[in-house]
Amino acid sequence: MGPKSPPPGSKELFRQELVEMIDIQRPLVKLAALIDWRVFEREWSGFFPSTLGRPALPPRLVAGLLYLQHTYGVSDEVLVERWVENPYWQHFCGETYFQHELPCNPSALTRWRQRIGEEGVEWLLTQTIEAARTGKMVEKRSFDKVIVDTTVQEKAIAHPTDSRLLERVRIKLVKLAKDGGLKLRQNYNREAPRVAVQIGRYAHAKQFKRMRGSLRRLKSIVGRIVRDIERQIVAVPAEGLAELQHRLSQARRLLEQKKDSKNKLYSLHAPEVECISKGKSRTPYEFGVKVTIASTHKEGLVVGMRSMPGNSHDGHTLREALEQVEILTGHRPKEAFVDLGYRGHSAPDDIKVYHSRLKKGITPRLRRDIRRRSAIEPIIGHMKNDGLLRRNWLKGALGDYLHAVLCGCGQNLRLILKKLRFFYALIALAWVARWRERQCKITGLCEMVVCAG
Repeated sequence: MGPKSPPPGSKELFRQELVEMIDIQRPLVKLAALIDWRVFEREWSGFFPSTLGRPALPPRLVAGLLYLQHTYGVSDEVLVERWVENPYWQHFCGETYFQHELPCNPSALTRWRQRIGEEGVEWLLTQTIEAARTGKMVEKRSFDKVIVDTTVQEKAIAHPTDSRLLERVRIKLVKLAKDGGLKLRQNYNREAPRVAVQIGRYAHAKQFKRMRGSLRRLKSIVGRIVRDIERQIVAVPAEGLAELQHRLSQARRLLEQKKDSKNKLYSLHAPEVECISKGKSRTPYEFGVKVTIASTHKEGLVVGMRSMPGNSHDGHTLREALEQVEILTGHRPKEAFVDLGYRGHSAPDDIKVYHSRLKKGITPRLRRDIRRRSAIEPIIGHMKNDGLLRRNWLKGALGDYLHAVLCGCGQNLRLILKKLRFFYALIALAWVARWRERQCKITGLCEMVVCAG
């Protein structure tokens, strides 16, 4: 059932409103006034086709919680706990009175993210751009020039090793065979864990010949279990057959993959994970998905962000990145500044793309703009350190996309709050100056009275 809004004009006589308890000049209060919350009630109403059941949470509450989560970089559980303690967070989410109970169960945010999908999170990012435009922190001509770059959004998985993956899939196959009523010739519950541990010890001691021998033994164990289950799979009940076939396909994929294989499996619970090399000495390989980021050239406002599954070349992602910028901002960029990884790009012909190796037609103004391309690097760093871009806990390829766009929302809100804090500091300084001036006048009047007496 769709969400229901509280009746207009409903007030409690014996409770103090939040606006009377908080400082309305605080940056978060000012930010709440810049966002058009009615958009979410209008655009998210189509996600509730049924009229039965318990009413859903208010859209402003969910949108505010998602904004706060990625602005301050907290988990679902920590988010709802801090919300109860912070009156400014409650005002940001549209509450009239201070609440003493959790706004929702943390699992409700998971269901809301799945419900709104890609379109819903893009509306969240669009409203942060509109809030910056309403607050006059970005101009319309700022969307003419954008900076585009890519990074890796790592998945919440353990570091993949062949021994660990083989042992995990063996455990799952043995358990599913037992649940399905199959009697295996041997389950290797004693030998296989010892072999997996020994592989790690040999690798640590750099005894790679012995390590490879133990790895072959572990593969033989998993292969025997796979063949034993396949011979008896006709006896498995229908309700458990799909899960068993899925695990068997994963086991065969692990047994067949080699060092130079293209379609490797790095995680059993996240098969969409890819191994990406970005040329960094500290982390030669990262396991996750590639994410493209577009920001305005002058202000650093994120105007486009999305995941790019498939580990495609950076230049091949440029067209989709620029198309997203046009959709979210309603303005087609004229110039894009990229690094050397975008050579051989697929951008539209009417958008000029510049990088540091271009020599022809480079004016002093363009040379300065090209040097500013590196301004997107600290933006990525802030999203990973201050936000949640460093590690993605959402499930599947859809979770990769939702998490990337929400991280862009958090970065924009942090940028707007930084500007508002600066204005708030100026107001505080002006108030202190007026207070000191008033004190000086009072002191002067007192001195005059004393002298007259």
